[in-house]
Amino acid sequence: MHIPAITGTGVYTPSQVITNAELVAAFNAYVDLYNTENAVDIDAGICDAKAYSSEGFIEKASGIKQRYVIDKQGILDPTVMHPLLRQRADDEPSLMAEIGMNAARQALDQAKKSSHDVDLVICAASNMERAYPAVAIEIQNLLGTGGFAFDMNVACSSATFGIQAAADMIRAGSIRSALVINPEICSAHLEWRDRDCHFIFGDVATATLIEREQDANSAHFKVISTRCATEFSNNIRNNNGYLRRSRPTGMADQRDMQFMQNGRKVFKEVLPLVSEHIARHMADGCVQASDLKRLWLHQANKTMNDFIGKKVLGRTPDPAEQPNILQDYANTSSAGSIIAFSKYSNDLQDGAKGLICSFGAGYSVGSVLVERQG
Repeated sequence: MHIPAITGTGVYTPSQVITNAELVAAFNAYVDLYNTENAVDIDAGICDAKAYSSEGFIEKASGIKQRYVIDKQGILDPTVMHPLLRQRADDEPSLMAEIGMNAARQALDQAKKSSHDVDLVICAASNMERAYPAVAIEIQNLLGTGGFAFDMNVACSSATFGIQAAADMIRAGSIRSALVINPEICSAHLEWRDRDCHFIFGDVATATLIEREQDANSAHFKVISTRCATEFSNNIRNNNGYLRRSRPTGMADQRDMQFMQNGRKVFKEVLPLVSEHIARHMADGCVQASDLKRLWLHQANKTMNDFIGKKVLGRTPDPAEQPNILQDYANTSSAGSIIAFSKYSNDLQDGAKGLICSFGAGYSVGSVLVERQG
């Protein structure tokens, strides 16, 4: 049986940034337009007036200060309120494949490997740009890797579920290495006109190279063990899909065709689920809280992460023990924990243990125990 190891990571960050101040100005301008256009119905009690957002509300609710996006023009236009992305021809690289490939090349460079060293490509993300052909196979073609490729969607847990799938195949000997790529264009499935969630998401792509440890060319993280779990819930949902045009309402602009969540229920139900999952994973691996030098958690909400970190370690984590990137990137779905790992792992000493964990819609939770080598 081979030992899997994380030998390289990559983070592709779009060039455009939306600050909370910009986002609030655009949202409040949209609110003014909506309330003016619907003044008669609002006065008659047929519909409710929309309320303003604020920078203070956003930071208190989430800890987010800005987010990267592929297109900010459409998002900040009060008459549009969604990204404006060019329709690409079928013979052009798709947007997801392009940003995923950029992150993958960074991971290969860090690991001192080439595309010819890759046997498997997994495109693991919360939404796919199309039904088929698989975006992973397109990335495989663009990179020039061999072997095979497939898409995976477990929402915000897609990266850790992808890592487990790749690690299991490496352990079994069916592959030597795999790229788990997470191109998350979250701005396209966020409802920017909803005050309760208009600030949550940003865009990014991450990639993780997993190889047999014996093939590592430099310092790396041995994968000690992986653990995944799911529990059905409707509290985070998006009803968009290929059956949409078959429904009586057809292609109408319905609220449930974008990201929806019952935030209070998610907070109440996910926190114990994740904390207990990590505790069982650590116990089964004979890993004590004192053994963990770093937690790279899903970047959805700072309050949630603070709660989980305290539960796992039995005390309030130091900022260096539980790095947050949420304030800069916002929630990037499956990519969040990988951004944190990529940016805050190289300083660990040989033998240091850490845990990568993601959680989200499903509910789903995945965790990866790792140990620094070299």
